[in-house]
Amino acid sequence: MARGRHARGFVRGVLPVLLVVLAVLGLTGGGVTYAAFRYDHSHSDEILPGVKIGGVDVGGMTRDQAVAAVRAEAETRLSSSVRISAADQSWTATSQQLGVHVDIDSAVDQALAVSDGYSMFGRLVRRIRQEPVNKDIALEWRYGAAKVRSFLAGISDGLASRARNASIELLDGELDFVHSRFGRELDADAATSKIVDALRSGKPSIRLSLAKTEPKISDETLGKTLVVDIATNNLFLYDGFEVERTYRVATAKPGFVTPKGVWTIVNKAENPTWYNPALDTWGKDLPPSIPPGPGNPLGTRALYLNAPDIRIHGTYDSGSIGTYASHGCIRMNISDSEALYPLVPIGTPVIIK
Repeated sequence: MARGRHARGFVRGVLPVLLVVLAVLGLTGGGVTYAAFRYDHSHSDEILPGVKIGGVDVGGMTRDQAVAAVRAEAETRLSSSVRISAADQSWTATSQQLGVHVDIDSAVDQALAVSDGYSMFGRLVRRIRQEPVNKDIALEWRYGAAKVRSFLAGISDGLASRARNASIELLDGELDFVHSRFGRELDADAATSKIVDALRSGKPSIRLSLAKTEPKISDETLGKTLVVDIATNNLFLYDGFEVERTYRVATAKPGFVTPKGVWTIVNKAENPTWYNPALDTWGKDLPPSIPPGPGNPLGTRALYLNAPDIRIHGTYDSGSIGTYASHGCIRMNISDSEALYPLVPIGTPVIIK
C-alpha cells in the first residue's frame, strides 16, 4: 500500500518535471539522466531560487547580475552621510570615505555554492518548480581604521591647541607676563575607536571629545626670574609674577655693555677666584687671577650667565652701586649678593632690559 502511494507521488512530483525537461531539450530518447544533466549544466551559472544576499533576492541570477543587484543595495549604506562633531566644528563624510567596505564577490560565490548542497535532481526540481531554498547569506561589512585615521589627521590640527607655559618674557624692551593656559588635543586612538563603533551600529552622528593638556609650567610653578633694569640700575627677584626682592646694582660704564636680552644662570660660585678676561686691554695692568678675599672683583658670591663674561656678583666697591661703573657685569653689595645667592638655582632666567 505504501509503495503504491510513493509511486503515485513520484508521478505527481518528479516525473512531470523530468518530462518537461525532456520536452525542453527535445529529446525522445537517451534517458532521463542525460536529459537532467543537460538541463543542470545549462543552468549551472545561475543561483538557486530563494537564495538571498543581505536580504536581496538573487535567485535565478547569474554571478554578474547578483553582484550588480547586491552592489546597488550596498551603495545605499556606503553613500550614507555621517556627521562628525568636535568642539564647535563639524564635518560630514560618507561611510565609504570613512573606510566602510563590503565583500560582495565572496557573498555571491557563497550564493552560487548553495547548489552544491543538492543533488543534480534536487537542483533540477527546484529550478523547474521554483521551489525556494530559503537561504540568506550575510554580507561581510568591514571597517577600516586607516581611512578613519586619515580623516582625523585632516581635522586634528584645526582642533588642537598647545598648552602654554607661564613665563616672564622680554617684548619690545618691556616685560611681558605670560600666564599659563591649558591646551587641548584629539586622542586619535579613542576617536578612531568611537567612529568605527558608530559606523558598525549605523549611527548618523558622532561627537568626539577633546583631551585637556596641561602646561609644563603653570603660574603656580613658574619659580624664580631675575630682572635687571639698566635704566634704573635695579635688580628684581620675581617669584612667579610677584616681586620678592629688589636690589640696587651697578651696570656697564660708558664704552662697555651690559647685554640686554634673556639669559640663564649656568653656574654659581662661593668665594670665587677672579680670572682676568682682558689681559691685553682694560685688564692689562691687573694680574691674571685674583684669589678669594678682600679686593677680589667678584666679591664673595658670583652667578655666571650664559652671556660671555657676564656675571652677577658682589663688589667691595660699594660706592659704585647705583651707577654705571662695571665692564659689563652686574655688581651688587656684598651683603645683597650673599642674600640673593641661595634664592636662585642654576637654570634661573635672567632678563636684562
